[in-house]
Amino acid sequence: MAIAILGGGISGLTLAWYLQRAGIDYDLFEASPRPGGTIRSEQHGPYLLETGPNSLQLSEELRELLEGLGLTPQIQDAAAVSQNRYVLRQGRYQQLPASPPKLLTSSFFSLKARFNLLRELTRPAVPADPQETLAHFFCRRFGAEVVDYALNPFISGIYAGDPEQLLLHKTFPQLAALEQQHGSVVRGLMKSKSAAAGRRRIFTLREGLQTLPDTLARKLRRAHFGQGVTSLHRRADDGRWELETTAGPAPRLYHQVVLTLPTYTAAPLLQAQFPEAAAALAQVYYPPMTAVYTAYLRTEVQHPLDGFGALHPKVEQPYAAGSIWTSSIFPDRVPAGQVLFTTFVGGSQYEAQARQPEEMQKAAVHEELSRFYGVGAGVQPLWQHRYYWERAIPQFDARIGPAHAAADALALQGLHVTANWRAGVGVPDCVRHARALAATLAGR
Repeated sequence: MAIAILGGGISGLTLAWYLQRAGIDYDLFEASPRPGGTIRSEQHGPYLLETGPNSLQLSEELRELLEGLGLTPQIQDAAAVSQNRYVLRQGRYQQLPASPPKLLTSSFFSLKARFNLLRELTRPAVPADPQETLAHFFCRRFGAEVVDYALNPFISGIYAGDPEQLLLHKTFPQLAALEQQHGSVVRGLMKSKSAAAGRRRIFTLREGLQTLPDTLARKLRRAHFGQGVTSLHRRADDGRWELETTAGPAPRLYHQVVLTLPTYTAAPLLQAQFPEAAAALAQVYYPPMTAVYTAYLRTEVQHPLDGFGALHPKVEQPYAAGSIWTSSIFPDRVPAGQVLFTTFVGGSQYEAQARQPEEMQKAAVHEELSRFYGVGAGVQPLWQHRYYWERAIPQFDARIGPAHAAADALALQGLHVTANWRAGVGVPDCVRHARALAATLAGR
């Protein structure tokens, strides 16, 4: 059996790696000359930047992948202060309580909000609604203040999304399950093993996260970079797949094909034979996003920067969705005596800002950093850099359901999907899903 993998991001690379280990024939095709998709590390003078994921959570599947690749010595844990998370409230940063008990004793939320948190234990579950949004779910379980000052900044900063649009059952199905199984989300969390285990380790790789896809690519025997697939056709006589690539016909016929592509790249390939699936995939929404990297002398910033970063609720009317304090998490990424902010502008709630000219964005980010972090009057950044994604993170809103249904139907035709719009947007999600698909295709 031969399998074609279309796309050389983390999903495609992981799938190919596990198929290779299982002795399954495959060919991986990637249009770009470099592997990794959105995982990209760039060295700019003394600054090591991540222009995709800034750090990762060390899931069990990801740990085993790194171990199998010989990358365990490369793991670099985030500094201890990264456990602290901040949220903008009333124009200043306040530390977000890290656990349900601390939520009740901290002054971050009002007395009314804390009372609502206690009442969640006694609120009855309601019948599951696949179309319920995150905002609606959190509001009915915990109240509007939790939506405004906890849910909204988290979803905007981490998922570039809008909780008024993202679906609970697609984004956080585990929370929906907790309500149905335990009658209370808080009670369910207290009983769950994952909650008892605490937060997963946050880490990077010493030479940048791009080390992961680069290492995978080097170890794959049948990976074709700089060679994208332009068309695919399923033969009527034997059901095998013919592929045309930018370098000509693919070297053989394939029994199975796996799409590890963004929906907007996959849709045109499906149009000829699967027009309904192509239409569903084409509707998936990827908002624009910009990352602005800004460095200052440490002595010019008054804030202690004793955390992972700070997120901005929309109700505070900010310019940016928030910033990661890169120099606090991984101090060796910047020169001694400097601090580096990675600030995110855009997402589905701030599209207009994402598309502004570069110099306007840099100036606006500097102004906001100066105001919130106590940067001295007249101080200018030592250095700034911008990275722009026209299409950032796929949104698990009402448009994702038809795309998922289309993917399930395509699998019956021998055309599978493992990508962040199907598996979940995080790298650990993609690794887990790709590994499981590899086992399925290998018949295990």
